[in-house]
Parts: sequence; C-alpha cells; structure tokens
Amino acid sequence: MAGITQPKPGEHVNANGVWDLLQNKGKMTVFSLCLLLCADLLDLAVGYLTVTIEPLPPVVVGETVTLKCNFKTDGRLREIVWYRVTDGGTIKQKIFTYDAMFNTNYSHMEDYRRREDLVYQSTVRLPEVRISDNGPYECHVGIYDRATREKVVLASGNVFLTVMSPPNNISVLAENTPAPFSRYQAQNFTLVCTAKGGKPAPSVYFKRDGELIEVISYTEASVGEQGGGGIGGSAGVRGARPLISRDLDDTKLQRSLSLLDPEGRSARLHTESPRRATHTQGQQQQQQPQAHEPSSPATEVIPETVVSREFPRWVHSTDPLYYFSHTHIPQSDGSVVVQARLTWTLNPQLDNDALFSCEVKHPALSMPMQTEVTLAAPKGPKLLMTPTRAKVGDTVRITVQGFQVGSPGNEVFPEPLFTWTRVGGRLLDGSAERLGKELILERVPAELNGSMYRCTAQNPLGSTDTHTRLIVFENPAMMKNTQNPNNGASRMGVLGLAWMALVLTVTVEMT
Repeated sequence: MAGITQPKPGEHVNANGVWDLLQNKGKMTVFSLCLLLCADLLDLAVGYLTVTIEPLPPVVVGETVTLKCNFKTDGRLREIVWYRVTDGGTIKQKIFTYDAMFNTNYSHMEDYRRREDLVYQSTVRLPEVRISDNGPYECHVGIYDRATREKVVLASGNVFLTVMSPPNNISVLAENTPAPFSRYQAQNFTLVCTAKGGKPAPSVYFKRDGELIEVISYTEASVGEQGGGGIGGSAGVRGARPLISRDLDDTKLQRSLSLLDPEGRSARLHTESPRRATHTQGQQQQQQPQAHEPSSPATEVIPETVVSREFPRWVHSTDPLYYFSHTHIPQSDGSVVVQARLTWTLNPQLDNDALFSCEVKHPALSMPMQTEVTLAAPKGPKLLMTPTRAKVGDTVRITVQGFQVGSPGNEVFPEPLFTWTRVGGRLLDGSAERLGKELILERVPAELNGSMYRCTAQNPLGSTDTHTRLIVFENPAMMKNTQNPNNGASRMGVLGLAWMALVLTVTVEMT
C-alpha cells in the first residue's frame, strides 16, 4: 500500500513498529480505506431507495386526479402508504395503503367517503375532486433491511394538489336600498357585485351598455372591510364627453319641471286636497239607503287608481367618475367571496334605462360569467285591494302586486321604497304614513267610505304616486246586531205588562 514503509529483509518488526507505521504519513490513507469498506458493507446490507413524485398542474373541481409515486430500490418492497397532510403539516392522515407482503390494498377513509382507487401499487386516483381535497400529499415507501430482515427502511416524497373552483353564484344589488333618496340634489350611488364560491379569488369588473367602465380604484376604509383586499392606485379616469342624443331628452326635464310648484316643491295631484265634489260624492254614498246593497256598476269599480310620475330636476352635462373597490372574504371551505363596488354620482337623466353588467373572470372558466341589471324608475305600481267588496268591520289589505308595463322586464331596479298615506287625513291607526308593500286597515268603519289612499314608490331614479279609493258597503250582519237590543227591550216591556195583568187578575179572584 502506498505510503507504508515495508521492513527490510532480515529485520524484525516488533509491536512498536505497528505504532510507528500508524504515525507515519500513510495513516490518513488507511482511515479513508476503512471508511470506504464500511460504506460498501452498509450498502450491501441495506440497499438503496429513492422516491420522487411529479408535480401536478392545478385541477378544477369535479375532475379526476392521479397521484403517482415513483420509487427505485434494489431491496425487497414492504409497503406503500399515501398520506394527506393537514393543519400545516401537523396532522398526517392515511388515505391508502399497499401491503406488498400479502399483495393487498385498502382505503383508510370511511365507506361513505371512500373515493380512492389504487391503479398500480403506488398510483392512486381521486375521482371528482373537491375543494377539501386541496393540499399536500405524501407517499411513503418502505423496504426490508437486508441485514436484519426485521427493520423497514423508509423514504418519502410529497406533492401539492391545487384544486380550483369557479364561482357558483354572482349577483348585483344596489347598496343601502330600499331607502329614501333625495331627487333634488346629487348623491352617490353604489352597485355591489358579489361572486361566491371561487377559488382562487376571481377578478370582477363592470360594464355599462356593453362597454368596459374605466374606473378609479381605491381602498375602502371601512372597519368591517379592512381585512379585505382593496386595490390602491388609479386604474384610469373616464374622460368627460358631450351629452349623447339620449341624454338630451328634454321631455323628461320639462315633465319634471312641470310637476314642481313655484317654491320648488313637488306638485301633487288634486286628489291630495280633495275638491268639494269629492266630499259631496262621498257624503251622497254615505246617505244612500243601506237596506239593500247598490247594484249600480259604477259604485263597484274598485279601486280607482290615479298615477303620477316625477323625475329629478337636476342634470349633469358630463359623465361622472366611477370609483371601484373590492374586498375578499375567505370562507371555511377554502373559497373566497369577492364583493366589488362601483360608486358614482347618479344622474337619473342619463342613467335611467342604462344597462350595467358585472363580469367575473376565473382560471377555471373558459369564458367570463355575467349578470346584468337595468336601472329603471318605478312606473306606477299595480294595487290589489282585498276583499274586493269591503264591508263595514272588514280588514282591508291594499297590496303592491307589480308595476305597469313599460319598464324592461316589468321590473324596477333598485328596489323602490313604498310609502302609504291617506289623502286629506291620517291613516286608520292615527299615523301619518306607513312603509312597506302592503297597507292593512283593520275593521274599517263606515266613515272611511270614499277615502283615498296614496302609494308612493320611489328609488334613486324617480318616483311615482298611485291613488286608490276605498268603497265601504254596509254589513247586514252588523245591522241585525244593532237592531237586536231594541227588539229585546220592547219584548221585555210587553212581557212585563202581561205579567202585571196576570197578577192583578189572580188577586181580584182571590178577594
């Protein structure tokens, strides 16, 4: 061996000579040789084992995923175990095991959740993946130790499964509606587009009349939304432009101004302060003989409806600036709810009948999802009165059934606020007005015959008034009840006189 001095012929090597050999310059070479020999022996006893897993591309919910574990070894295979890692790596849950000794495989999941299939020893297929399947997976391979045949040598590999889910629901609402809205001064108006069920978070944007809206992005300062992902910086400013032909609709403006009195207040119909003829008609109806219900068709036309329309009186000459923000709300299932807001100064002259759409893009979608709304002012609600022939003492309900034909799809957006008032007086319960889609008059008295009620429907684009007249007929059952006490008193008087006469007769005969 190089580096070791051999003894000369005839020389005697004693025990100290071995120590001298170790102290010379060849001692490092001897140590290295020992290490190599030990490594060779260890390799012969254990063998080699390597495990690799190819990365997976993102998959969409409902697709089938194949998890393939690649391993190389010259040893004897003991088992292959697949784990699903949760809670940041602190928990490992077995999902599938292949036992090479008995050549069997089995799932560790409950029967009702068993979805794994073993394709070939180390390959597992997950059909119809869910969002909950998202996360890391590990493949553990074990071989027998060549030296003892009782120990198992392990090696593992890991892969991350990314599961995408497209939004399953999008909707557009107007923020803070229904609510009173001033029609005589400029106010901000906000559309809220909500996309639910997306993973990762989708991108949301708005269009008007089919054209992408250039917006100014900002970060909302709301406490409830500080955790969201508002965007900062400017995304562009929509430039001012002259009014288009639809914007110069003088009919709306003139019609709006014609409904204003000299002081700038809304001019109501004459039914708000009923003329003397109205009271006379009502008094005549109350003074008519009530023994028999009138058969004239004119008195049975219920209800009488009068509709008025009012538009805002102010108008802008340029387009507004649109401000955009959005928030991300994580869900327990791993999806994200995105709420996007578009805010601008509403101009009813320009925005009435405008089509706004919200579009959502997501990597799991081949084309964007879309939902749209058309801004429309109310055009006269349809009122239904029940019962159709109200009698004294009945409970009368006046309900908004819908709106007059004329708005797109016969719908009104944003949702209007309904206010009920009685023309020329207070409501039956003494209040000045009542909110809601239904007005209830409990046990109406005869004095309400001929009274008129106004339903005002208003949203940020305009308002409309609908009037209906209440006709109350006499109730024969109540008339009989009112006559019964008098009849009973007269009968008691007759019986009393007869009794007194009988007593006098008996007394005279006895005397």
